[in-house]
Amino acid sequence: MTIKPTDIKPPFTYETAKAKVKAAENAWNSRDPKRVALAYTEDSQWRNREEFFQGREYIEEFLTRKWRKEKHYKLMKELWAYTDNRISVRFEYEWYNEYKKQWYRTHGNEHWEFNEDGLMRRRDMSANDVPIAAQELRYVQPSELTDFDSLC
Repeated sequence: MTIKPTDIKPPFTYETAKAKVKAAENAWNSRDPKRVALAYTEDSQWRNREEFFQGREYIEEFLTRKWRKEKHYKLMKELWAYTDNRISVRFEYEWYNEYKKQWYRTHGNEHWEFNEDGLMRRRDMSANDVPIAAQELRYVQPSELTDFDSLC
């Protein structure tokens, strides 16, 4: 059975916070903007690097744009800290920029705040992109890519 991010509601314990992070990781790795957006409130507030926006519609638009650019996206999230209705995570993800013919690993932190129904009402994200060689991949598995040789 797959746990959806909204199946886990505050107040968080260590176990439920870890499960919330894992459920979010799984949802984001689906690269399905509609599915991911459903984990946020209708008026969720986002800060993603230099972009600030609000609402599920804009979240879905943002994610569509993101995954159009970030090919072969694969994410790892790790619980950093939690309180009753907040969770902080560190993350890394890898992706390929087909225009630059370059692999990247993005490192960052997110701070999440949830409503009583387990929907995220606020997300603050900061990150850095680091160019990497294909041989340095940790999360993207070359065996999963039929075109891996052309991406080196």
